[in-house]
Amino acid sequence: MAKTDYQTADEYIGTFEKEVQDMLGKIRQTIKEAVPEAAEIISYQLPALEFHGKVVYYSAFKDHYSLSFPPPFKVFEVFKEQLSPYHVSKSAVQFPKKQPFPFELMTEMVKFQAKENLEKEQKKKKK
Repeated sequence: MAKTDYQTADEYIGTFEKEVQDMLGKIRQTIKEAVPEAAEIISYQLPALEFHGKVVYYSAFKDHYSLSFPPPFKVFEVFKEQLSPYHVSKSAVQFPKKQPFPFELMTEMVKFQAKENLEKEQKKKKK
């Protein structure tokens, strides 16, 4: 049975074959560059980043890479048009492995979510 009690993103990424490890590494680095202040964590047994709350979870599956975002999912409304070529569920978007990964779109989405988190926290402090 595969290990599922990951303590670090490196442990999670290390469970995949080299090609997927390389892509997850690029996704990870791009997210960290988009929100350099974010802390890397494991949540729901997936690598994730936190900045005033969860920003994004990233993962790999047989045929796609996935980015998951926390509620209220405004990121999917804002980027609806750009996400139209991809499968989008309530909380995640799937990027097929056979297609080029949209790093620029991911960067915009991650920055948007981080900004939303910060604004939400600032509103709480004003109350």
